[in-house]
Amino acid sequence: MQRIGILTGGGDCPGLNSVIRAVVRKGYNEGYEIIGIKNGWKGLIEADFTKLDLTSVSGILPKGGTILGTSRTNPYKKETDLEKLKQNFKNLELYALVAVGGEDTLGVAARLIKDGITNIVGVPKTIDNDLSCTDYTFGFDTAINIATECIDRLHTTAESHHRIIVVEVMGRHAGWIATSAGIAGGADVILIPEIPIDIDEVCNLIKKRHNRGKTFSIIVVAEGAKFKEGSLITQEEKLDEFGHVRLGGIGDIVAKEVEKRTGFETRVSVLGHIQRGGSPTAFDRILGTRFGIKAVELIKQKKFGRMVALSGNKIIDVDINEATKELKTVDMELYNIAKEFFG
Repeated sequence: MQRIGILTGGGDCPGLNSVIRAVVRKGYNEGYEIIGIKNGWKGLIEADFTKLDLTSVSGILPKGGTILGTSRTNPYKKETDLEKLKQNFKNLELYALVAVGGEDTLGVAARLIKDGITNIVGVPKTIDNDLSCTDYTFGFDTAINIATECIDRLHTTAESHHRIIVVEVMGRHAGWIATSAGIAGGADVILIPEIPIDIDEVCNLIKKRHNRGKTFSIIVVAEGAKFKEGSLITQEEKLDEFGHVRLGGIGDIVAKEVEKRTGFETRVSVLGHIQRGGSPTAFDRILGTRFGIKAVELIKQKKFGRMVALSGNKIIDVDINEATKELKTVDMELYNIAKEFFG
């Protein structure tokens, strides 16, 4: 019996368990043995795995997170880790591997394929929705629904206290969550990584609103947003294992600057990991399930080096190198719609 491994890497998100469940069910129906690699690439480095069967995945569909655990381990950071990973791939007698993750996890998968471990299929996962070649990644729909609900709640307290509230949402390089949740939640200003922040323009929009008689405002800012060049406002930067800046804190900086420049009382609410936790929406459960089924079909067809993707309403497969070559940033047509409601 041929053995398929599955791992989930990077940040957790709602819908991961639907993929695991679908891979196990489809794999079982096709006669494969399925093993779960624990904690992303770290599990393949350490040969930490568990056998998965229908009992293992029973009842996991509505659960957030991942039953396999996850990590941001980069096997290319140490040569010894890479050698261990390659050896364990052989030792576990894996016929194929399903790698579920975002730009970093799938970026490692693409490099491994070039380095000789070719039997890999990718499944795109990120609440940021920033992977190329797919219209949506699962986890995004849940994240924007959570963020929208939070913005709705913040509207009422902002209005009651006549305050400006800055809402910091996730989004490292792309402002999909900020833009989508901001539109749905009726934000008065939306700040995203794609457009450097002009704090004077932000303050002018808020003043314009208050001059119209409004006594409160909501500013949504993506965690990866940066101030325009020449600004005297500074941000602290620390790096993770993949060389990415550890984010968080932009909301505080924006709030302090807005209050200082406008004189309006300003508070900040950082949604953080709330956006990644909890039960997935129906859309994400279905999308994750469709992705998992397609991944096993690709393995059966020996179409390795591919990533499953959503195009319109169809599940397709694309070259994993193309999918990880560059990030998908916010469609400016969508952002321009949001701008119609600024100020």
